Amino acid sequence: MLEDHQAAADLSPARVPAPRPSDGPWPAEYPGGYAVVDVETTGLGRADRIVSAAVYRLTARGEVEDHWYTLVDPQRDPGPSWLHGITADMLAGAPLFADVAGEFAERLAGRVLVAHNAVFDWNMIAREYARTGRTPPVEQRLCTILLSKALALPLGNHKLETLAAYYGVEQRRAHHALDDARVLAEAFRPSLHHAARRGLPLPLHVCRPLTAWTDQGGRTQAASGHSWRTGRRGGPRRTCPWPNPGRYEAGGRLVQGMRVAFSGDTSVERELLEDRAFEAGLHVASGVSRLTSLLVTNDPDATTSKVVNARAYGTPILDEAAFTHLLRDVDPAPGG
Repeated sequence: MLEDHQAAADLSPARVPAPRPSDGPWPAEYPGGYAVVDVETTGLGRADRIVSAAVYRLTARGEVEDHWYTLVDPQRDPGPSWLHGITADMLAGAPLFADVAGEFAERLAGRVLVAHNAVFDWNMIAREYARTGRTPPVEQRLCTILLSKALALPLGNHKLETLAAYYGVEQRRAHHALDDARVLAEAFRPSLHHAARRGLPLPLHVCRPLTAWTDQGGRTQAASGHSWRTGRRGGPRRTCPWPNPGRYEAGGRLVQGMRVAFSGDTSVERELLEDRAFEAGLHVASGVSRLTSLLVTNDPDATTSKVVNARAYGTPILDEAAFTHLLRDVDPAPGG
């Protein structure tokens, strides 16, 4: 243990009301243990690195077993210090990810990885392990945003602080990995018991590790040979009720009925991003055709079939950040 950089800090679990025990037997299909994870990073892109990580290990019923925290030297600028509070001076002498990969793996082994917007944390962790030539021992992940949606919790939004407030969990240092992991662990436990009482299946997704990390043409990228998407668990989405008004115009606004397709990694769980698009009145398309209004991708230079088709058809392309911004204010369908 590297004491200066893996100290637990004074962020131990706060006392919150215990969840009401679930009625009847515990669902036999539920996992045997969980690892609640939070990572802070230099940014959101593929080349960005982890600067701190925290893990709370939980029992099958969500009780805290122990917790762990470490700073990580990203070998580059720490990124948004104004957000996560980690500066270059704080990282002086911190371990590299390769130095903590073994202990991190021990805390993940045999457990379901739980995170708020789990696809982001998983992608960051998988890339760090790929850089070291190792595979993280994680087979499944659970996103607490998707669990909240499955439980139909009356939340105004899907921010961690909103979920914490709903369960009366005190948030002490937002965007500090250890405190965010603590808050999520305490909010996950009553959510888990809520799901168990109702006999709901948990929104588990397969974690497929990256197989290599290569530098091709000056661009660092992962070689995995698979899609991150695991498929929609809630069944087919309803048909968009509005006709397609045509293509998105650069600098303009989205309009209800537009056909939007997604390609590649996203920082928000794909299913959640597609749901947000549908709820805004857009048609979520599985592929790109001449009728597609817009393709959303964070890697416009990729050679996926969707990107290739978009180039061939002249379909407009936006990244996730720009698309998410436009989703805030979508124009109503003509005549709607």
